[in-house]
Amino acid sequence: MDWQRTLILGAIAVVSLLLINEWGDFQDRNRPQVSQQTTVTTTAPQTAAPQDNTFEGDIPSPSVATSSADIAETPASTQLIEVETDTLSVLIDPTGGDIVKVALLEQLASLDTPDEPFTLLNRTEHTVYIAQSGLIGPNATDTARGRPLFRSARQHYRLEDGSDQLNVDLELQQGDTRIVKRFVFRRGDNLVDLEYHIDNRNSPNAWQAGLFAQIKRDSHNPVVVDGFGIQPYLGAALTTAEENYKKLDFGDLADEDMVRRGGFKTTIQGGWIAMVQHYFLSAWIPVQDQENSYHLRKSGGDIFLLGFKGPQISIAAGSEGIIQASFYAGPKNIDRLEVIAPYLDLTVDYGWLWWIAKPLFQFLNFIYGLLGSWGWSIIALTVIIKLVFFPLSAASYRSMAKMRKFGPEMQRMKELYGDDRQKMSQEMMKLYQKEKINPLGGCLPILVQMPVFIALYWVLMESVELRHTPFLGWIDDLSVKDPYFILPLIMGITMWVQQKLNPTPPDPTQARIMQMMPFVFTFMFLWFPAGLVLYWVVNNTLSIAQQYVITKQIESGEKD
Repeated sequence: MDWQRTLILGAIAVVSLLLINEWGDFQDRNRPQVSQQTTVTTTAPQTAAPQDNTFEGDIPSPSVATSSADIAETPASTQLIEVETDTLSVLIDPTGGDIVKVALLEQLASLDTPDEPFTLLNRTEHTVYIAQSGLIGPNATDTARGRPLFRSARQHYRLEDGSDQLNVDLELQQGDTRIVKRFVFRRGDNLVDLEYHIDNRNSPNAWQAGLFAQIKRDSHNPVVVDGFGIQPYLGAALTTAEENYKKLDFGDLADEDMVRRGGFKTTIQGGWIAMVQHYFLSAWIPVQDQENSYHLRKSGGDIFLLGFKGPQISIAAGSEGIIQASFYAGPKNIDRLEVIAPYLDLTVDYGWLWWIAKPLFQFLNFIYGLLGSWGWSIIALTVIIKLVFFPLSAASYRSMAKMRKFGPEMQRMKELYGDDRQKMSQEMMKLYQKEKINPLGGCLPILVQMPVFIALYWVLMESVELRHTPFLGWIDDLSVKDPYFILPLIMGITMWVQQKLNPTPPDPTQARIMQMMPFVFTFMFLWFPAGLVLYWVVNNTLSIAQQYVITKQIESGEKD
């Protein structure tokens, strides 16, 4: 009645998968719908700068004393300013001139909502993720007591067809000094330039202040991971004098010792500060030929500030000057990030094997340029890597095949010598020498290959190019789980077949553990991105084919 038992087990497996899939759909349907409506500021604009130098709220303290700097009370609207280019939809708050929403027009929020772009930054009733900037110092426009209210010629800006650049000017009169806060948007780009134009021609006094810019965010995680899915990194990153890529997540910044020290601080020439999440990031990039002070700290409640302060700039009476920085909000496109600032491309986090992963991605991108499909490109790359490592794999499989061939003899010696481990070891060594078996021969070649396959794993995990990329008939997104769990089941079957080709471990406990591994991994891989599972399926299938041929050669007595 073996067929009946097999039929029952198969039915149980099918029902289990259907229940798991239904549970996932149930979770999706019953996740609370949080409003994404952007809120207007609740902070009153200032009319005059304070006389002290205190450190309160969001605004960092300047490195020099703050003096009084009257801001003219001219009529201005608090309505959010809308900006749209071919890549970005942005909302700017005239109070402070902060970027309070960024939607990426070339990225969908989900495949189910083709008309809704992915929102990276937003300030809503429930979440905060905005980009702030301002001027601090003797002639500060931004202080702990309030933010300036800018005037804008229009409430709606759009990059017109045929234009490659769009300037959005926010104006402020500070005594005899006219300040224009300009955002420069360019066609086809997610990088926005920030320019403070200081017109001090009508003032009898020198003007002095420095730029600060920061990302203000709460700790909410926008990535919902089901089951045993991989949890991508979420947190801050920056470059320091000691580390090209340093990560500090919200837990690090909320640590009691970190809070007691006032957060993390460092000063370097150039640099950048970024907020990193799966596939996307936002980053402030100051002028690279000046010294900038970076600060990362936990503010009140569940608010974190990640920013920098530039040097104080002095503009003589009767002259003009510009203070600049740049802000990036978009996908983790490694080629674009390399150009923006040194080491910013490391936010595409391949881990400690980045030196292998980065060339692998470049090669994968090259294959994609030829095939035009990321799914087939993953298959092609896996095949090429297997071919490169063919000699090492062959040596490994020959060693395992020999171990498998002489498995009965080893079992006979175990029964013969019982608990006499010393005698057992001696006889085993004689057998290894006689048959030219290297017990480590099956492990070392695999260990040599593991860094490459781990690096490829992280390449597929970090590649935003796979997001919403379809493959074959039922897979409409390689970056999320297989909706019908077909690839994970195939992966489990290939893992089980591969195990059957390997020699059975002599230890019964170890043997039972190995027998359970295909089932455990299949369950885990149910929630893995389909692109990663595809890579494992192809790799396992190629390994089975190579291992099967070599095992048959060894068992039939063919010459190695």
